[in-house]
Amino acid sequence: MQINKEELKKSLVNLIRLTSTSLPDDVVDSIKTAVQKEDEGSAAKNALTMILKNIEMAKEQSTPICQDTGTNIYYVSKPVGIPSRDLESLIKEATTIATEKSYLRPNTVHAITGRNPGDNSGIMTPYIHIEEWDQDALEFKLMLKGGGCENVSDQYKLPDTKLKAGRDLNGVYKVIIDAVNNAQGLGCAPGIIGVGIGGDRATSTIVAKQQLFRKNHDTNPLPELAELENKLCKNINELGIGPMGFGGKTTVFAFKIGHLHRLPASFFVSIAYMCWAHRRHTLTVKNGEYTYD
Repeated sequence: MQINKEELKKSLVNLIRLTSTSLPDDVVDSIKTAVQKEDEGSAAKNALTMILKNIEMAKEQSTPICQDTGTNIYYVSKPVGIPSRDLESLIKEATTIATEKSYLRPNTVHAITGRNPGDNSGIMTPYIHIEEWDQDALEFKLMLKGGGCENVSDQYKLPDTKLKAGRDLNGVYKVIIDAVNNAQGLGCAPGIIGVGIGGDRATSTIVAKQQLFRKNHDTNPLPELAELENKLCKNINELGIGPMGFGGKTTVFAFKIGHLHRLPASFFVSIAYMCWAHRRHTLTVKNGEYTYD
């Protein structure tokens, strides 16, 4: 597969613009459904109505949906023969251009000095994960994850004696309930919750964030996890935390749970909280065509 680097770079800038300024249809549909569920005149309904207006204006004017344009997280799938370093360089160049165009706010700072380079460049910034696949196509999945929802993400180690949570799905249920309840409105609810069960501390969190690329309305292929996702969504929405913590019937839109093998000595459950501004889109390059989802 041959790539036109300049054309790909322009398309990556457009992917960033699209992700920053326009939410996916499934996320917008979830918000519209939530508006209908909330009581007329309630703070919850008003908050969701304002969110929808914000989404509409951002899309029309091609301006960022949120002032926190978040951590740029890429998952890239490529055919054999295309150097990973070339793709990394193009993504970083596109990030700099997108920052200059104000699709992204320059909000990356050095962890020690606090210095802001001004172009969203830095160590593991953006975060880029590249893997090879058998298809003769390139796929770039981009998610922008804000700091507020990242701050209320969490990780648990089972068993958890305080929560009386053992090493089973009931224990997983208990710690997830605890994490979302602790978040209250601080994660800019309603949220979408990605969960990673198993692995080590790092891989468990990676799998949790990968779940956030799933569509809100999809069904987990593992029946036990599909049942748990539905149960969590129903029970969390009965807590009354509501949009932005104002109270109401919609605290979460969806739970997305993944799993991976683990050591017998460790049982981690990682929770990746995503706010209502669930900014994710995909660019696919195949047969010279560039398509977005």
